[in-house]
Amino acid sequence: MKTKLTKKEIFISILTTCVSFGVVMAVLFLMVLINLVNTGIGLNEFITTQYKNVITVAVAVALLTGIVYVYMFFENKSLLAQYSKIVEIYLLLCVALLLCNVIGKFINSTARPLLFFALMSAMILRRKDAIFMNIVFALMIFIFNRFLNSADVTLGQDMPVGSIKMVESFASMLTCFCCGIIGIIILKRIKTRIGCVMLAIVLLGPVILINLVVQIPMNMDLTEALYIAMYSAFDCVLSVLAFMFLLPVFEGLFSELTPFRLRELTSDHAKLISKLKTNAPGTYNHCVVVAQLAEMCATAIGEDSELARAAAYYHDVGKLKNPEMFAENQSEYDLHKELTPELSVDIIRSHTRDGAKLIKKNRLPEFFADVAVQHHGTLPIKYFYAKALKMSDGELNIANYSYAGPTPTSKIAAIIMIVDAAEAATRSLPDRSPEKVEKLVNNLVEERMNQDQFVDCNITMRELTIIARTVVNGLTGVYHSRVAYPKLTLKKR
Repeated sequence: MKTKLTKKEIFISILTTCVSFGVVMAVLFLMVLINLVNTGIGLNEFITTQYKNVITVAVAVALLTGIVYVYMFFENKSLLAQYSKIVEIYLLLCVALLLCNVIGKFINSTARPLLFFALMSAMILRRKDAIFMNIVFALMIFIFNRFLNSADVTLGQDMPVGSIKMVESFASMLTCFCCGIIGIIILKRIKTRIGCVMLAIVLLGPVILINLVVQIPMNMDLTEALYIAMYSAFDCVLSVLAFMFLLPVFEGLFSELTPFRLRELTSDHAKLISKLKTNAPGTYNHCVVVAQLAEMCATAIGEDSELARAAAYYHDVGKLKNPEMFAENQSEYDLHKELTPELSVDIIRSHTRDGAKLIKKNRLPEFFADVAVQHHGTLPIKYFYAKALKMSDGELNIANYSYAGPTPTSKIAAIIMIVDAAEAATRSLPDRSPEKVEKLVNNLVEERMNQDQFVDCNITMRELTIIARTVVNGLTGVYHSRVAYPKLTLKKR
């Protein structure tokens, strides 16, 4: 989590926010233009007669935009440092406003997909940030409805400004606020597409209840109540459908790492995973085990387990360049016997940089590239360093036999560093008893602490202890002892 912004980051984030405010205002005027279709009134005439309302909306939206910036500055500076994230949030806001306005204009105000923004926010933001942005959206759509799209305000000759009644404005605000928060909380627990469909059914009850409770006192009619219930159901269904349709678009445009996207990237059909499985089967099997252990460790310390699992799948993709030069992909002959230790070190350590380049070339998330280049930190490649020492008369510079780094900058990268080394080392143990594995893992963690590999990732001793314990339990489960099969030949029946 970023704790401080540079002056350049502050300037660019403010500039991006100001431009985003201008875009939101342009979208609001576009919404007014849509509402004026078939009315015979032009936009200029509307602005001239309703200039006070236009100014009120502009000031209110400016205040909300400013509040969003202030909130993010104190609660999530990392978001402000990612300018594309600011653009993404306001683009989503504009899409949601437009979608609601079009449905309200041509179908019914109660049928508007008011929960769409909340569901999308839940996927691209932290929970509390998503809840805050959902409140901003609820206020923004309420302000637009009351001042620029109200059926209670007339232009001239008793022609209403818009089509949204006051009671409908309050119903929509409550729906956004209450049901949006419910959707955000539930959606954070959903990991499958079918779960999203079920979410529409879960939200149906509170949405219908809010609309009936707010609107029925003004429309005491059974037929009207049935229409309200029907359009409320349409709101839920359309919100989820729009969410499922547009989420992949935002995932692609902004490289969002949603649970759905992460699962697609770790499928055997994913391009690099498929190549790894075919061209470097030993590395692929190693990555599968590391991914399982990393997921367990991330869960144990409260990190994103889906992200840890996916990053672990890609941490060694750099070995695709020379798969036969790595022990897990070799048969009985070691190709490094023909090479000098210096050349071997260059080949081995280059797999971190090659992995990062390959990940970026395939337009995969930047986080995967960071993990690929950081999971060995600045540790020495001890096997070839020891080999070089035997061949040398004097001392050698250990930096020439070490990885270039950098050291892990996230807890997930630190987890994968530990799990990667522990899994590989455990394979070489002749005795894989829990005691031996525990001693090995503890030594690996201690060695990395002594080499200052965790100074940049803000991981605590308690978390390292939990990770070590989880890795031991996981490895003893993977490499448990088996009962020896009896040497018995069965006769043919």
